Amino acid sequence: MANIISIVGRPNVGKSTLFNRLTESRKAIMDNQSGVTRDRHYGYGEWTDQYFTVIDTGGYVVGSEDIFEGAIRDQVELALEESTVVLFMVDTMTGLTDLDKDFANVLRRINKPVYMVANKAETQERYQSAAEFYELGLGEQIFAISAQTGFGTGELLDQVITHFETAGIEDPEAGIPRIAIMGRPNVGKSSFLNVLTGTDRSIVTDIAGTTRDAIHTHYNAFGMEFILTDTAGIRRKSRVKEDIEYYSTLRSVKAMEESDVCIILLDATLGLEGQDMNIIGQADKAKKGIVIMVNKWDLVEKDSKTADTFKKALLERLAPMNYMPIIFASVVEKQRILQVMEKAMEVYKNKTKKITTSKLNEVMQAEIEKYPPPADRGKYINIKYMIQLPTPSPTFVFFSSNPKHVKEPYLRYLENRMRENFDFSGVPITIFFREK
Repeated sequence: MANIISIVGRPNVGKSTLFNRLTESRKAIMDNQSGVTRDRHYGYGEWTDQYFTVIDTGGYVVGSEDIFEGAIRDQVELALEESTVVLFMVDTMTGLTDLDKDFANVLRRINKPVYMVANKAETQERYQSAAEFYELGLGEQIFAISAQTGFGTGELLDQVITHFETAGIEDPEAGIPRIAIMGRPNVGKSSFLNVLTGTDRSIVTDIAGTTRDAIHTHYNAFGMEFILTDTAGIRRKSRVKEDIEYYSTLRSVKAMEESDVCIILLDATLGLEGQDMNIIGQADKAKKGIVIMVNKWDLVEKDSKTADTFKKALLERLAPMNYMPIIFASVVEKQRILQVMEKAMEVYKNKTKKITTSKLNEVMQAEIEKYPPPADRGKYINIKYMIQLPTPSPTFVFFSSNPKHVKEPYLRYLENRMRENFDFSGVPITIFFREK
């Protein structure tokens, strides 16, 4: 990536609000509670035909009681290393603090352009009070802005883009397959992402709910590039008490809707629970490719039949959503991690597979001859031909007489024969009947 702007500063100065303003989105969760953002969060923006990447970071703090403090600092420092330009954000409402002074010392050590951004300057008094931040000695100009209203952000961007050497890319993620890592809280989603990327892309702790935003990461493997999204754990609605967790769940669901394939993690020590079924059901309803990764397999006592028994029980409970591959893995032991990704890419290819009309009719007419659709109430069903529609997931139309009399068991038969003949493993299939 080129043209990278990182937004840094102490907690609760409005970094995520500015991130949403620059990216013209609501990707970052905003709340008056400090410490909402923890991981590095990426988005894309444009100003006067210059395209850029924006990194939102957690609040930089030292000596707090927040157990995430050290990990957040590490994420901030990684963002600084990646940056073309750094926006050091401060708060005109609170004024200059010791934390601002401490962080200014950190920024003096980096060899990057740094702009002082004094946020929350919605009133004339606060606008004028921005001058006190000259005491920090960073930059020749203080940009007094309101991230909430957009006041002053244009003047700021006019200066920032002077440091860009290229026009940038409008959307670096366009056309790249998207894989969402999903599951209940604390099943190992962030650890899985970190093992794949070989970096601490997401903060990992034993505390459920550590990840809040949906974290996007570019990843190259098997000769293909794709985007991995680490999502917040999804709990049952009845257990969601805080606004932050509510919005985290919304971000997770949106990441699923924007993905091509969902890798859904289960905890091997707990088995398939109700919320796992709910998540899988949501992905199936959204017509996403699905791979089931049974994590923490190293913690299960097993013999030669344990995996087969576990898999059989899983598929029985998932029926009729039992078309997805199941892989037993361990993030901690790094067992079968790459197998999961290989399978995800296979599922992506299955999801985007196009079958010619001639081949589809040749194969499926033979299957229909073996088991014709049964008559219903004296109505005979004669299937004439079928086509695949140009949709994001495999969708087929069967043209026949009396289509309203085709029952669910026969639709299931056709789906199973299509999976058997064309390998749609991991992909939901939609079949429509139309009058001909």
